[in-house]
Amino acid sequence: MVQRCHSAIYRIVDNMPVTWCYDVEDGQRFCNPGFPIGCYITDDGRPKDACVINSEFHDKDTFYIFNHVDIKIYYHVVENEALGARLVAAKLEPKSYKHTNPDNPDCSGVPMDISNKASGEVKIAYTYSVSFQEEKSIRWASRWDYILESMPHTHIQWFSIMNSLVIVLFLSGMVAMIMLRTLHKDIARYNQMDSTEDAQEEFGWKLVHGDIFRPPRKGMLLSVFLGSGTQILIMTFVTLFFACLGFLSPANRGALMTCAVVLWVLLGTPAGYVAARFYKSFGGEKWKTNVLLTSFLCPGIVFADFFIMNLILWGEGSSAAIPFGTLVAILALWFCISVPLTFIGAYFGFKKNAIEHPVRTNQIPRQIPEQSFYTKPLPGIVMGGILPFGCIFIQLFFILNSIWSHQMYYMFGFLFLVFIILVITCSEATILLCYFHLCAEDYHWQWRSFLTSGFTAVYFLIYAIHYFFSKLQITGTASTILYFGYTMIMVLIFFLFTGTIGFFACFWFVTKIYSVVKVD
Repeated sequence: MVQRCHSAIYRIVDNMPVTWCYDVEDGQRFCNPGFPIGCYITDDGRPKDACVINSEFHDKDTFYIFNHVDIKIYYHVVENEALGARLVAAKLEPKSYKHTNPDNPDCSGVPMDISNKASGEVKIAYTYSVSFQEEKSIRWASRWDYILESMPHTHIQWFSIMNSLVIVLFLSGMVAMIMLRTLHKDIARYNQMDSTEDAQEEFGWKLVHGDIFRPPRKGMLLSVFLGSGTQILIMTFVTLFFACLGFLSPANRGALMTCAVVLWVLLGTPAGYVAARFYKSFGGEKWKTNVLLTSFLCPGIVFADFFIMNLILWGEGSSAAIPFGTLVAILALWFCISVPLTFIGAYFGFKKNAIEHPVRTNQIPRQIPEQSFYTKPLPGIVMGGILPFGCIFIQLFFILNSIWSHQMYYMFGFLFLVFIILVITCSEATILLCYFHLCAEDYHWQWRSFLTSGFTAVYFLIYAIHYFFSKLQITGTASTILYFGYTMIMVLIFFLFTGTIGFFACFWFVTKIYSVVKVD
């Protein structure tokens, strides 16, 4: 029995992917960067995959092999230049021929078919032809337009992004309005209280003012996460900003990842500074352990995962495996640049005084009353990640397509806009839940604020699992391990990124309200 394969071949000519275009229903034309190596007709005569594009593929329970490609290269003549002409587009059309003479193929004959019940060896001759056509209307500067304009579901993507933008902005406005109105009433009521003893009765979130800045448990780990999250947050912002300006376009292959890695290496100073500042404000004294964990914990987990995935690629003999020399270069950047910069940032962070809080912390911790189901930690954390994930899952679908389905991703302007919306949504959702917990006299907000917005990464993981089983047709243990290995790296980075946003938002919120209200 022939084993079914869902692989595709991707060709690049002059740094441009060669596209395969074919007509679909409603007179539309679908273009794909790459072409399949074959297709299948089921037992009941139903064509699968690319077999739908050719009526000659009709034999039941049969595989058809695309063993020939017609490549057409479009060029534009450049006047007064020594080059003469420049390539502006490249397209191909896969075909299937059962060559009558495999040793001297003539690119003719019936389609190359292999029955699913066939046995023994089959000799297949693979051929190609190249033709050139002058294209006067396309200039060198706009040669990528033919790829961008032929992207599948482009109009759906635009509509989905705008729809998500409107919904998220509306919800964010509602959250902001609720917070402003509620806090305005509370602050006005507290500040207008008389000085009589019976009027001094405190209630709501004001009751916990003596415990609100009490150091959290596992403050060392939280400060390390905040330092790494700050590094990722700044790196993401700068990378997307450069991508919006056109410096990291699809024409520059690998530029996006290179920019992100270089920025991460150079941003070791703010990571060490933030980790040291918050660790000192938590009352920590093991500054050496703090700076070492900031330098090696999260980056070490990512590198170990990446190295294992690369070992699997080496074992499979894949050309996607990174050479050993490149790995050594990455380690050199990490140890020789990022780690010293982290130590420098931590030095200045510990040198400065601890963060001043607007209220004093009581010596004896206040007892937290019995919480209802909705104000317990786990339900609040689970609910907190829903809204931020709702504003990114559409973009997440196209990003996963670009990574695993070899689709071109070029809408960095919308991605940057979604990034800003994600920051706002994480901040407002975390602040809202933090306010509800403070009103319930639960002052453990540090870890909860980090995990509330960081739980968005769990929804990211669930969606990635759904994407794997519903959209991809990956077979084999190695390929499955690679998918989930790289996915876990993205989930960890996204967890640190969103968790840091939530913590900073709640830290600003708590500092603001307890500095405005008279609590002494």
